[in-house]
Amino acid sequence: MIKYDDNLKIFSSSLINDNSFFSGFGTKLVGDGRKLENILNFFSSNNLTYKKLVIPEQIHSVNIEVFESKIKENLEKISETDGVITKEPGVVLTVVTADCSPIIFSDKKNSIIGISHQGWRGSVKRMVQKMVKKMIEVGGNSESIKVAIGPSIGECCYNIDEERYYEFREEFDGYSDKIFHLRGGKRHLNLALLNYLLLLEKGIKKENIDYFPFCTKCDKNRFFSFRRDKKGKQYGEMFSFIMKS
Repeated sequence: MIKYDDNLKIFSSSLINDNSFFSGFGTKLVGDGRKLENILNFFSSNNLTYKKLVIPEQIHSVNIEVFESKIKENLEKISETDGVITKEPGVVLTVVTADCSPIIFSDKKNSIIGISHQGWRGSVKRMVQKMVKKMIEVGGNSESIKVAIGPSIGECCYNIDEERYYEFREEFDGYSDKIFHLRGGKRHLNLALLNYLLLLEKGIKKENIDYFPFCTKCDKNRFFSFRRDKKGKQYGEMFSFIMKS
């Protein structure tokens, strides 16, 4: 179940969070996640301690880093990466999004966590499945992997052009009737549902997936949205994170 914490101003999944694993999907109330000081302030003001904060420099790729600490500093950036996995305790993995889907992964049995960012480019290249595959390669198991799909733009607001439609149609023809719908003469894509279906296809159990119910563009009070705000001063990105003790 996805729940909102009124004190922390984040959403989190009951499938992921427990006494050893802590994660969340940020909101506008936490601040723009592109500004490092907002992330640092979130952890310090809420007395959340960690050994290392990992910031991937996202490029809408399907590049995945299996993280191992390389420096002593408590902040480490990873270039040209949109997915991060680690077994190290005390490490906070993060991504930032503003309409794209942030997705959090945990395999508690094998002590592995992961996080990824996928917009349309990452989704059409099956980023979420590549994350599961990489987790299995480092010792995870599809039976024990749990996943939370975070806030992204909804089908209600995500109209796409013909070129993009046919690109998705070619890759996901079997899902077309589920992920595409016509609204006002325009084709709309359900990005979160596509990633949910791709997880099922990869062997993740239905009961091990939390699915976020809101649209970032519709909910202007809680979420930044690139499509809604890109021409205004309110444009920002939410940060999402996971860590384990």
